[in-house]
Amino acid sequence: MKGRSMTKTDIVERVANENGFTRVESLELVESVLAIIKDTLADGEALKVSGFGTFMVKEKNDRRGRNPQTGEEITIDARRVLSFKPSRLLKDAVNR
Repeated sequence: MKGRSMTKTDIVERVANENGFTRVESLELVESVLAIIKDTLADGEALKVSGFGTFMVKEKNDRRGRNPQTGEEITIDARRVLSFKPSRLLKDAVNR
């Protein structure tokens, strides 16, 4: 699938084909897993998937920035950002 992105529909299709589930069952399963991941991260918890990687929510403080169009100095508000650290197994799989 080089040159295009895998979609949620593609994942559902693969789950159905590889595990003998119907598309409806596969969709429910994928939606459930994604909801658990989203809720965990929204609560600020890290999520570690062994052999895949770790998703983390990091807190960013207020910081000074500049409007690139006007050069005016502005304050960029504090926010939470999502980061992902791939496992060694995932890195190796990607680089084979």
